Amino acid sequence: MTFLPVPADDELLALATRIAATMQQHKLMLASAESCTGGWIAKTLTDLSGSSAWFEAGVVSYSNEAKMLLLGVKQETLERTGAVSEATVLEMVSGALERLRAGVAVAVTGIAGPTGGTPEKPVGTVWIGWRRLGGEAHAKLFHFPGDREAVRRQTVAAALEGVLAMLTD
Repeated sequence: MTFLPVPADDELLALATRIAATMQQHKLMLASAESCTGGWIAKTLTDLSGSSAWFEAGVVSYSNEAKMLLLGVKQETLERTGAVSEATVLEMVSGALERLRAGVAVAVTGIAGPTGGTPEKPVGTVWIGWRRLGGEAHAKLFHFPGDREAVRRQTVAAALEGVLAMLTD
């Protein structure tokens, strides 16, 4: 899914509102593990009053060391596949679910730019992972267009859409 035009604050808030209702309906707590979004997912969710009823915690793990320390990402994974990879985001989302004791978790890692891209992983490359307690982690690769803000906004929206999809499937 690609969000064009780039989602505005009110669209992100509408997604958060739908997640709030769905999380409460399922009596679940949500956790986030964020790299390229720098806590924007958690900020969007906690912009809603009463979010403590369904939002457990968020971790911003920009460095590889933070990913390992806070989320249990293996050093070997980071060395083998890099921070922006399916393997890393799967370990991030599983670590968030287990360590933050939530029922649902979402994780993001990517290259928001304008620097940091490579031919193999250009700016806009983002991996998002989701996992529900008792279920398998799954991830999806995105290539978002635009500047740093556009990439990050689209990442937040896609992450939240994925949480909703996981809860309503």
